[in-house]
Amino acid sequence: MYSQGTKGVALIKSWVLDLIDRVDREICMEEDEFAHRIGWTVIKGGFGQRRYRDPRFDQLKADRLRALHGVEEDGREEREVPGNVAA
Repeated sequence: MYSQGTKGVALIKSWVLDLIDRVDREICMEEDEFAHRIGWTVIKGGFGQRRYRDPRFDQLKADRLRALHGVEEDGREEREVPGNVAA
């Protein structure tokens, strides 16, 4: 069984954590709404900390890797054929 002291501390702790969460959301609300509106992902860190990411960066990385390894969009490998010249 819990004593009244333990219940009181848990209640205060819960109230303080809820207050911190509400203040955190209020501080970052405008930036978060902007990021969601333009399609970015938002990763919440600590208090007032956010990481905003444009998913198009993932596409750029994939395009660079494909170009580096000579793979075309449809998954076929690019190969040079001797004697053929691109016009």
